[in-house]
Amino acid sequence: MVIITRSGTPRAPHVMRTAAARPSALRHLGPNWYGAVMGTAIVASAGATLPRVPGLRTALTVVWALSAVMLAAVVTARVAHWVHHRDQVRAHLLDPGVAPYYGCFPMALLSVGGATLAVGRDVLGEHTAVVVDAVLFSAGTAIGLTVTTTILYLMLVRHRLGPADASPAWVLTVIPPMVASAVGPALVPYLPAGQPREALLLGCYAMFGLSLLATLTLLPLVFGRLMLHGLLPLALTPAVFIVLGPLGQSTTAVGQLADVAHTAVGHSYTRALSAFAVVYGVPVMGFALLWLALSVLLAVRALRRGMPFSMSWWAFTFPIGTCVTATAGLARHTGLDAFQWLAVGLFTLLVLLWAVTWSGTLRGLISGALLTDPAAAQRA
Repeated sequence: MVIITRSGTPRAPHVMRTAAARPSALRHLGPNWYGAVMGTAIVASAGATLPRVPGLRTALTVVWALSAVMLAAVVTARVAHWVHHRDQVRAHLLDPGVAPYYGCFPMALLSVGGATLAVGRDVLGEHTAVVVDAVLFSAGTAIGLTVTTTILYLMLVRHRLGPADASPAWVLTVIPPMVASAVGPALVPYLPAGQPREALLLGCYAMFGLSLLATLTLLPLVFGRLMLHGLLPLALTPAVFIVLGPLGQSTTAVGQLADVAHTAVGHSYTRALSAFAVVYGVPVMGFALLWLALSVLLAVRALRRGMPFSMSWWAFTFPIGTCVTATAGLARHTGLDAFQWLAVGLFTLLVLLWAVTWSGTLRGLISGALLTDPAAAQRA
């Protein structure tokens, strides 16, 4: 059975630093801890796409700063984990239920980088924000492409997988290039005109295609598993929201790329790419809304049956955040107020779920429940 471990729930920054000082406390620290960084950074990025209201920008800046601190804390803790628990690192890579979560690391880098340029520029200044975003984008893109290739290879060669093992978490393996294709366009105008801008623009389209086609090969397996082999265990139900990630992020990517196309390519391409942003984005978001409705119903069903708090709850945040940026992009390109109102509604849901997940995480950390061996916890 594919599982999402409770020990993977991200800790607050001060708890992470304390744990890093005690290597034994990090033994069961998995790569899925980066999910909290992604889920926090997307709140800032998504909010920046909405109409300005008093106080919103300040709140988003605080959330961005929190995501940056969280990224530093989780990276420090994960480095300590790699140094002191190399046997667990190997075990995670060979575990088909954990390995896909290595995709969260590059996505955390990319998410914080994107939020830095979108919101953090108010504090850091435009030049510093661009430099930080460029560094995190470069690192996140390189690591993301490496992770996608490596984990897919392990899934084909080392993992023993059957139809009943298909999990929405598999999608995490192939999403990083899509996140890079959505974050990269913001950097295009800051490059020298000509070849550099065009290379980045088309490189982002290449990563969009890479991730999209890979996702399309995995989604039928995931849907077939749910239809033919039953629903996920209650604790894993939030993972169904992960499917929203590539849907919302791909729509965001084509919208962002169309926004900056005029700075890198000719007018004829610019018009075609703007049309593609709408022709592609509207149908995909239609399916995304269907999947969101199904996911919400499944989550409500699981809650009524006693679904416990776990790391999987962070799956509520980042995927919904990508739908906010996607619908906000469609509002820009179509001029429809309906898309703008939809973005506002989804953002409200995102903030609510983020706050609930954060409070549950803090309670679990204070009680110490998240520092235990997940296998022992399950036996108990």
